[in-house]
Amino acid sequence: MAERTVTVASAVGLHARPASLFSQAAAATGVTVMLTSAAGRSVNAASILGVLSLGIAHGERVTLSAEGDGADVAIDTLATVLETDLDRE
Repeated sequence: MAERTVTVASAVGLHARPASLFSQAAAATGVTVMLTSAAGRSVNAASILGVLSLGIAHGERVTLSAEGDGADVAIDTLATVLETDLDRE
């Protein structure tokens, strides 16, 4: 299992636009990636509603995890997305 913990850089956390961009990127990987909040709740990263339901704030540490072919690349790609301030793009 590939796993990585990252800090959310977007100024408003994973809300509205940043959550949408992140979920789209997760879906585009073709790998099922789970996003786990600091509180321990996990959702499918490709689910915009799931991501929004976590209420992840700026600076919060989250964990990405995936299994199977392409998991490492998917995790690296999504970690880069989370480490970017998507409100400034």
